[in-house]
Amino acid sequence: MSHRLAVLLIRCPDRPGIVAAISRFLYTHGANITDLDQHSSDDAPGTYFMRLEFQTEGLDQPLEDLRPPFAEEVGRPFSMDWTLRSMAERKRVAILVSRQDHGMLELLWEWRRGDLPCQVSIVVSNHPDLRSATEALGVPFHHVPNSREIRAAAEARMLELMGNVDLVVLARYMQVLSPEFVRRFPSRIINVHHSFLPAFAGADPYRQAYDRGVKIVGATAHYVTAELDAGPIIEQDVGRATHRHDVEDLKRMGRELERRALARAVRWHCQDRIIVHGNKTVVFA
Repeated sequence: MSHRLAVLLIRCPDRPGIVAAISRFLYTHGANITDLDQHSSDDAPGTYFMRLEFQTEGLDQPLEDLRPPFAEEVGRPFSMDWTLRSMAERKRVAILVSRQDHGMLELLWEWRRGDLPCQVSIVVSNHPDLRSATEALGVPFHHVPNSREIRAAAEARMLELMGNVDLVVLARYMQVLSPEFVRRFPSRIINVHHSFLPAFAGADPYRQAYDRGVKIVGATAHYVTAELDAGPIIEQDVGRATHRHDVEDLKRMGRELERRALARAVRWHCQDRIIVHGNKTVVFA
């Protein structure tokens, strides 16, 4: 069914008539709206956000031919930032990983089961350890050593291997990406951080959490920006900790939380359920 659906994502200044204009346009061209979710911010002037799904089999012209008239009749008059995409178009995803496999395997399992609506095209790692696990699931694996001293050459090779991917996922990739690399993929790099950000950013957060005696540990999936661990947050998950948990216990709990948070964030991105607004996200999940 999803191959006959399209998704319209919209962000614009809030004002009367937005829903009416969109609905009228789609009705005129034979679309049947099947799902609509919306939100308006409380700040002044407000910002309006919408995610809309509609059936495409009744359209009076191909979906790609609707983009110019939509821009002219609806997008420009309402000063919209918008995207229109067929759900049959699967996003191409590259996964970057180091030695820890839990985040990567969760994504590959969900992809193989058909629960992750994308095409995982490549896994790139700065270590060779996960080659067999990756290739066993039918995904090409490439080992590209990386460190601060060779970062420019390593990232150039990674970009060459990844090609024209739509999304880069850092599944515990333990290297800092350069600002130049990040700028190539605005709001299209998702990282999972092993803490409940903004708490315990940086290295060894489970040790930081243990030393602080926290009662909740968490994981955070967020978009990557030039500022480390400070990009817009997509999803978070938490688990309760007690005085009986040591650092290794917290790490075991954290791996489960990381898997869940990362998989949800990637799924929602691939389903066009996320709109970035400044340092925040609107997630229609």
